[in-house]
Amino acid sequence: MKERLGSLAQAMKLPDVRKRVLFVMYMFAVYVACAHVPLPGVNREAIEQLFSGAFGGGIGGLLNAFAGGSLKRFSVLALGIMPYITASIIFQLLVMAVPALEQLQKEGEWGQRKIREWTKYTTVGICVLQGFGMIGLFGSVGGVTGGSLIAVFNVTMLVAGTVFLMYIGDQITEKGIGQGVSLIIFVGIMTALPEQLANTVQMMMGGQIGVSNVLFLVIIFVGTIYFIIKVQQAERKIPVQYAKRVRGTRVYGGQSSYLPLRVNQAGVMPIIFAIAVIMFPAQIGGFLLNDNVVQGIARIGLAEDTVRNAIHTMITFTNVSEANHFASFLYFLLVVLFTYFYTAVTFNPEQIAENLQKNGGAVPGIRPGEKTRDYLDKILYRITLAGALFLGVVALMQYYVSPITGVQSFTLVGGTSVLIIVGVALDTMQQIEAQLLMRHYRGFLHA
Repeated sequence: MKERLGSLAQAMKLPDVRKRVLFVMYMFAVYVACAHVPLPGVNREAIEQLFSGAFGGGIGGLLNAFAGGSLKRFSVLALGIMPYITASIIFQLLVMAVPALEQLQKEGEWGQRKIREWTKYTTVGICVLQGFGMIGLFGSVGGVTGGSLIAVFNVTMLVAGTVFLMYIGDQITEKGIGQGVSLIIFVGIMTALPEQLANTVQMMMGGQIGVSNVLFLVIIFVGTIYFIIKVQQAERKIPVQYAKRVRGTRVYGGQSSYLPLRVNQAGVMPIIFAIAVIMFPAQIGGFLLNDNVVQGIARIGLAEDTVRNAIHTMITFTNVSEANHFASFLYFLLVVLFTYFYTAVTFNPEQIAENLQKNGGAVPGIRPGEKTRDYLDKILYRITLAGALFLGVVALMQYYVSPITGVQSFTLVGGTSVLIIVGVALDTMQQIEAQLLMRHYRGFLHA
């Protein structure tokens, strides 16, 4: 630990690294300040009551954590960065399904920049839909009051908030250290840590929860971090032997190396994708709960109460919690499927096999070309299954740890939040280490 702190001190002595780190801290401060800018017509007591129920213990609570508590406060950043992630999912699927988009992506930086632009335009549309959905959902319990003019103003501010977060994310990626979107979610989760710790200590001192409950929570928390780090760092090393090549008077190749295949190749993105998909029915339901929409649906011959009850049932049916086994299974299945999907997007066995063959590399006992591709695909399928099941269990821990331990005030122990924190922290440390290694300093992971 002392050596790693020394490595951090070395990094901060480098002017360009220090400038990047301080820029990230500055962006964090701006994010936290904006997260407390309120919207008009908000009834905080009604929203608090909504979050104290099943909505707060399910996807709603997790979205609130990702948004740094802005959803519960219903501030200008209430939608967070999730609409942008949803738009990214849509375009990643379209790139795989539409040949024209696939060709555009292969055209280099220009094509990828165009896709990013379209993704941002799509984000605005999703924000409008989600904004009206949230206002409809909160308005159904009296959490948001005011007429249509207030609703339009609030949706406009919510869209502006998400667009501003996209801008912050781009700036962090360009001028800071780390991936901007991941760091925004990271700081959103971390901002809730002091309040949750204070509430837990206060409840323990007041006798509402026992010391044994807190101790059990700490054991699960530490154990979760340990296993997450182990799985995140775990990899299958595929041996590669390079053939000797003679060019002029020099001999190239002939050495042995290995191709690392990570067990969790997809990182935390499958969970974030699954959240974006499973919360969609609740967002549609929130939009349909608008009085004008309900009255329009009721004109086909249904009672307004029947329509509202059906919409509430749809929202509750897809709200993940320890009591909703169907939604929990669906969430788990989505995480597993998105793990395979994201791994297929980010790792191409055919391209890897082709590159190995071009450079004179081969897996011992496996013929170059198609045989190598099939071998890599087979290995990747097997280890991805382990990574997918791991992510699925981690995702469900968010909803089952609190009931098991009896501590409802500290939700950070949930697997998803810890996975994001650990994953982003490891990635940021590796990027700082890369900056140090370029200057021949020892880094964190090799200290």
